[in-house]
Amino acid sequence: MEIFIAVLVLLVLIGLSNILNRFVPFIPVPLIQIVLGVAIALLPAGVHLPLNPELFFVLFIAPLLYNDGKRTPRNELWNLRAPILLLALGLVFVTVVVAGYAIHWLIPSIPLPAAFALAAILSPTDAVAVGAMAGRVHLPKGIHRLLEGEALMNDASGLVAFKFAIAATVTGVFSLANATFSFILIAIGGLLVGALLSFLLIRLGVWIRRLGMEDVTIHMLLQILTPFVIYLVSEEIGVSGILAVVAGGIIHAIERDRAESVQLKMQVVSASTWSVILFILNGLVFVILGVQVPDVLSTIFENVSFNNLQVLGYVGLISVLLLILRFLWIYLFWQGNELLRTKSSIGRPRLKEITIISLSGVRGAVTLAGAFSIPYVLQDGSPFPERDLIIFLAAGVILFSLIAASVFLPVLAKDDGKSTEETPQKSERKAHDIMLNAAIRAVKSEMNDENKAAALAVVSDLSKYIRQAAGQLTAGKRKDIQKQETAINLIATRAERKEIEVMLDENAIASDAAFKCDSWLDRKEMMLANRTNTQIMTSISEIGRVLGHLFTNRSQKPSQPFMLENAELFRQVKLRTSEAAIKAIRAHMNDGNRVVALSVIAKYERVIAKLRTWNQGITEDPFNQEKLELQMVAIQEQRNTVQQLYENGEINRDVAAKLRRFINDVEATALKNT
Repeated sequence: MEIFIAVLVLLVLIGLSNILNRFVPFIPVPLIQIVLGVAIALLPAGVHLPLNPELFFVLFIAPLLYNDGKRTPRNELWNLRAPILLLALGLVFVTVVVAGYAIHWLIPSIPLPAAFALAAILSPTDAVAVGAMAGRVHLPKGIHRLLEGEALMNDASGLVAFKFAIAATVTGVFSLANATFSFILIAIGGLLVGALLSFLLIRLGVWIRRLGMEDVTIHMLLQILTPFVIYLVSEEIGVSGILAVVAGGIIHAIERDRAESVQLKMQVVSASTWSVILFILNGLVFVILGVQVPDVLSTIFENVSFNNLQVLGYVGLISVLLLILRFLWIYLFWQGNELLRTKSSIGRPRLKEITIISLSGVRGAVTLAGAFSIPYVLQDGSPFPERDLIIFLAAGVILFSLIAASVFLPVLAKDDGKSTEETPQKSERKAHDIMLNAAIRAVKSEMNDENKAAALAVVSDLSKYIRQAAGQLTAGKRKDIQKQETAINLIATRAERKEIEVMLDENAIASDAAFKCDSWLDRKEMMLANRTNTQIMTSISEIGRVLGHLFTNRSQKPSQPFMLENAELFRQVKLRTSEAAIKAIRAHMNDGNRVVALSVIAKYERVIAKLRTWNQGITEDPFNQEKLELQMVAIQEQRNTVQQLYENGEINRDVAAKLRRFINDVEATALKNT
């Protein structure tokens, strides 16, 4: 029961952190969550959760890295393969060697192998923390992808180096040749096992679908279990579970791109479910990190054998050393590129960009979880040297890197973004266009014969939003659109008139009825000169009045005897003329007038749907319900797209908030009009 209550408290803190971030947006959410974790742990009856490293890696790191591998663009990672590998492998081992010797020289009580272990666990950047920082300050796209790729790979290299350093400390034996061979075997084995297991699990889902089991719940459960299965099996075999889940996520993304026929409902449920899971896991990582901080600090601060100021100085010196090493490594890499005249997809970074990449090497919960996995005793039974101090230094460097990135990155990235990236206005317009086009595709994938009219109406509304977002509806553009609408409506009206003549030739309508319908079309053409869409709206209103009188037994107006006495005939005529009008519009539709043509077609489909509903004796118009359902599909797709753009670093938090407010307004309007 205590664990259950503790988990509930942590979940509440996650929600509270996002609320607080609205009032203090200059403080990143991860820092707020760490502070809340510290606060709840300091309370007399606070939360105290012992950190189990193995459980932490499988429960948090596996699904988070699997998702990162799934959503990170593969072509961009491939283009950045050289700098990613040099950061994820080269920089890690340089950090282990240089920082290891420096830590041993600075703190002689930490043996050299243990100093190497501390340097190894401090070398990997945290994918969760990097993503949180990048999303907040809107790093340039190339730098963001580089940091993502580094964070996906360097966890494995850092943890493997840490594992061998700990083994050397515990046993007193170390072989560089064996360590190198083991690292290659563990890394390549992890990638292969992860790719194979992901492929087999995807095939299992396809096989289940072929059995006729299309239940979204089963397939969603299989998706959720995938990263845990991959990680546990890989670790059991003895290869890198971290690289395995990254490879599994990439294979899942490849299969998803190939299988375009996956049902939309599955995509919507999957995106929504994973967004909730990732939101909770990301938050829990930092809150749990905060919960651990008081115990880690008190162990050192309350120990009289340590000078508190001196220990804090160690944290600062080690953190600065890691920043300098990272800066020099990146600078030398691009200087080498310049000498070899090798073209990089990022281009030639300036000093500011190198500083941004250096500061973005944020350490996170992976570092602390690794530090907690240090054994208590050596092989001979003696205590592990300076274990508490090592954990304290790891926690201190994590906090230092987070605070430094939070303070300096917004300033550096803001100025840099103005000169090298799109302006916020352009970024917002581009994201708006991507979001609405994704919604249009989602609605079209749901369209069928029954809801065609409603689908076209929703697509027409979304197309108008796109034109408005692109700033196309200036006074001149409005006139052009009105001219297009007038021309298309005239084409439709002529098609209606021709269809009446055909019906007259077929004796499907009497001459006096044909005359009345022609007179009605004359009035439509007259209205085109005043307002483009008036005639269609008038058609709907007239149908409503005529058939409304018919079914509600209202008194007939002397001025409309024909319409009331021949309601069924009028319905048949309007059905045929509307279908003829749609056919004529489609025949004249091209790329230049497609949006306007679809808008007019949607209104004719609305008329047809209304007439068919009355013919079936249904008193309620299903059009509004169908339209609302499709609007909800479009709104959900827009929310998913905004979240994906934000997670990919293509938009910042402010742009995402504006787009979400727009979506909320559209949703409120749709619900209000039902």
